[in-house]
Amino acid sequence: MTTNSCLTHTPASVPAPCGLPSFDPLRVRGARLRLRRALRRKRRAPAAVLAMTAVTLAAAGAAGADDPAPQPPPPPARVAHRPAAVPLVSAPVRIADAATVRLLRRGDRVDVIAAPNSVTGVAGEARVIASGARVAEVPQPGETRSEGGALVVLSVPRSTATALAGAGMTSQLAVTLC
Repeated sequence: MTTNSCLTHTPASVPAPCGLPSFDPLRVRGARLRLRRALRRKRRAPAAVLAMTAVTLAAAGAAGADDPAPQPPPPPARVAHRPAAVPLVSAPVRIADAATVRLLRRGDRVDVIAAPNSVTGVAGEARVIASGARVAEVPQPGETRSEGGALVVLSVPRSTATALAGAGMTSQLAVTLC
């Protein structure tokens, strides 16, 4: 039995280098022939796309080689911190002047003002109860009452809805368009 020096080694020693047999170089035949055949078969569009891609990549590589140093990326844009969204509730509000309510449309922004009520005898100045409230619902033309005002639904934060309900009991409410 013959032993190959490449396969036998002692644990303490490094194996001897093995020689590789020489191989003939590989030659791919027909590459040019396939390209010619593809062009003859009217497959020029893919060949044109490949050629254009190669030209574009070569031009981009040449343009990048002329730049002495790469440009640093622009600094990230500062993001404005928005306040946390406050959940809105629907607050029905009786506005004293029905003609004013007829001017309102859904989506309008209004300020709600509480004026002292002469009937209850509460003295004081007019004050703004809600600022920039969005009109959610307005009454239909036949639903307003000239003597009792008109009911409007506003979208406001919960705390503002509480203030509107309290002010509606002791004061006459009016709106101004924002």
